[in-house]
Amino acid sequence: MKVKIYLKTLLVSLCLLILAACNGEKTTQSAASSAQTKKEIIIGTTVGDFADMVRDQVKPELEKQGYKVQLLEFTDYVRPNLALADKSIDINIFQHKPYLDDFAQSRHLDIIPAFQVPTGPLGIYAGKLNQLDAVKSGSSVSVPNDPSNLARALVMLDKLGWVTLKANINPLKASLADIAGNNKNIKLVQLEAAQLPRSRHDVDFAVINGNFATSSGLKFTSALFLEPGYTYVNWAAIRAADKDSQWVKDITAAYNSDAFKQYAFKRFAGYKYPESWGVQDTQSASTPAR
Repeated sequence: MKVKIYLKTLLVSLCLLILAACNGEKTTQSAASSAQTKKEIIIGTTVGDFADMVRDQVKPELEKQGYKVQLLEFTDYVRPNLALADKSIDINIFQHKPYLDDFAQSRHLDIIPAFQVPTGPLGIYAGKLNQLDAVKSGSSVSVPNDPSNLARALVMLDKLGWVTLKANINPLKASLADIAGNNKNIKLVQLEAAQLPRSRHDVDFAVINGNFATSSGLKFTSALFLEPGYTYVNWAAIRAADKDSQWVKDITAAYNSDAFKQYAFKRFAGYKYPESWGVQDTQSASTPAR
């Protein structure tokens, strides 16, 4: 009798385990299916050009495909990645890869680059002084205070001969500690990137990120010097778990479509374009002799 009861109990337990496993598999499949059939996308960008790209081209294109698209604009370089990680948004567009890599590693976030987007170059703009050769001992220069963009600014100042960086350093990680010589006795004023356009009234020169330059009404043609190269073309970022999702493929296609390219060439002339587009790099302002 006890044996029969034991066998019945064992059989019931096995059935429950099988049902639980099946339900678990269905839940996993349901989650995967949900990710593939996602039809609402929340896009986070910084204010200005990246938001305009979404409003003008990407949002309408995705809505033609049946997506519901919401745009959230940020005024800093920290919250967009945190919002992506905590699933407040689905994708963000505002940052170059060195910044993304450093932020994700330091904050232990599972976010990755997805595709490149047209990007305004970093530039040096006039403040109280309106010519590079007007620089003098003690001149003040406002620069971004986040590590990756500060490194860019220092490399630019090194190219101009205003500071000298140590030999053999990693230019992507240049810091104040890497300044071997301050040839012009430059006073560096570190500010959040969004504050740099307004800083021009208080400093002799300002190093300003492309998106904040354009959003404040500055034209790249007014820059005294523009950063060359493709290293800092910006990327869209997504959660690693979403990398194979259909909606990611669709938004990538929207940003690489012929219609978007033609819009970008006209609306954002002078920008650096995704390297995959095969478009010649923007010409920087000529570098004065040291």
